[in-house]
Amino acid sequence: MNGVHDMGGMDGFGKVEAEPNEPTFHEKWEGRVLAMVRAMGAAGAFNIDTSRSYREALPPHVYLASSYYQKWLLGLEDNLVAKGFVTASELAAGHAKGPAKSLKNGKLHPEDVERIMVRGQFERPASAPAKFKPGNLVRTKNMHPATHTRLPRYTRGHVGVVERVLGCQVFPDSASLELGENPQWLYTVVFDGAELWGPEADPTVKISIDAFEPYLEPA
Repeated sequence: MNGVHDMGGMDGFGKVEAEPNEPTFHEKWEGRVLAMVRAMGAAGAFNIDTSRSYREALPPHVYLASSYYQKWLLGLEDNLVAKGFVTASELAAGHAKGPAKSLKNGKLHPEDVERIMVRGQFERPASAPAKFKPGNLVRTKNMHPATHTRLPRYTRGHVGVVERVLGCQVFPDSASLELGENPQWLYTVVFDGAELWGPEADPTVKISIDAFEPYLEPA
């Protein structure tokens, strides 16, 4: 998805200012938003990649004007409306207007909280050997899917070197569409700055990304 979220390598957004001693949450509502997203995911309403895809699909003017957890909240609302867990009128009213839709994993209980706050494991058994190994030259495909992908736009069509093989992992491009896990090999690929930004780039700069095998071809 070539959406506004894919901002890597773009100019004109100003300097990134690090906040000293930044708190986990700036407002109490931000923690509640995180809790709602994690709770609904754990209850089976959606997976992590579907959740990301709804945040990415926010209109550009909304995305750019929203804080981090505002994006999470707006994406959650769109996600739950699309899946029939709430209606737009219920969101506007602030309360349910009918019986709740059942959740795949059922209700959450206090004893479940610690478990669901631990990040899940996404490595899966491989159905075929890895096509690449450390040291291989690879080119990222010049692909522009209309749906969720983890391949940054600024790396597409460029040559890099495989640095690490990270195992066979759930493939976000399939999982975000709820088409199954479709595990794929995942690699760390390193690019020279000049390969991505041209001959005027800082010659000491190297960029690494984690790229799934369907994104790559031999260079």
